[in-house]
Amino acid sequence: MRHLIARLVIMAMAAGLSGYSFGMSDPEPGKSISTMTVAELQKAGDEFRAQKDYKQAIQYFQAAIRKDPKNPLLYNKLGLAELQMSELGAARVDFEKAVKLDSKYADAQNNLGAVEYMQKSYGNAAKRFKKAVALDETRATFHVNLGAAWFGQKKLERAVTEYTRAMELDPEVLNSNSRAGVTAQISSPEERARYSYMLAKIYAKRGNLDRCLECLKQAKEQGYPDMANVYKDSEFANLWQDARLNLVVPAPETK
Repeated sequence: MRHLIARLVIMAMAAGLSGYSFGMSDPEPGKSISTMTVAELQKAGDEFRAQKDYKQAIQYFQAAIRKDPKNPLLYNKLGLAELQMSELGAARVDFEKAVKLDSKYADAQNNLGAVEYMQKSYGNAAKRFKKAVALDETRATFHVNLGAAWFGQKKLERAVTEYTRAMELDPEVLNSNSRAGVTAQISSPEERARYSYMLAKIYAKRGNLDRCLECLKQAKEQGYPDMANVYKDSEFANLWQDARLNLVVPAPETK
């Protein structure tokens, strides 16, 4: 669980819960946290989160929320910091607070889905991701996450549909390295391998065999466990007699 959460990619803009007892350090000498404005506290929290100092980020977002307890953005940012700390329960509480304050907050809906996904509740995750997509269909991250949730339920055609849409919106959606956003994207090594295999299917269906082979090679390098299925999945039928496919995935021996 922890290694998967640690590899979450945080992609777009997002904070506060009490319960942490370590001391709060000041962002600069001579300046007290108690005298900082909400904007200053939020900025400090963002900076600590970008530096992967999630404990400090949590403290500043908490302080900001004490001054502005009805700010959904702050709760969302706090939840993301907690998610990076593997504090799934606390993250859920704060994402729920963000949604309660703003029911149309697509990022918070998506992030609740990420919590459900991490707890392997794929059906509930899909419901949240679908809400996020309904609120903002143009976000590639939401489609990637929904695709992952469908895949977790073995609903492969639906997964392909979402991965296809994600690729249309942003071909580099899984290559972002930003850590200061407000949206949690499911991006473990397993997900990257799965995504590459799905992209190979998509390119095969479109007739782009060169890109299909590139994606299959990526999936293999990323450790996709079911590469042999390339000789079973009908989408790859046009490649079965292509010698290049055998170089990527050796053909099964005929009996």
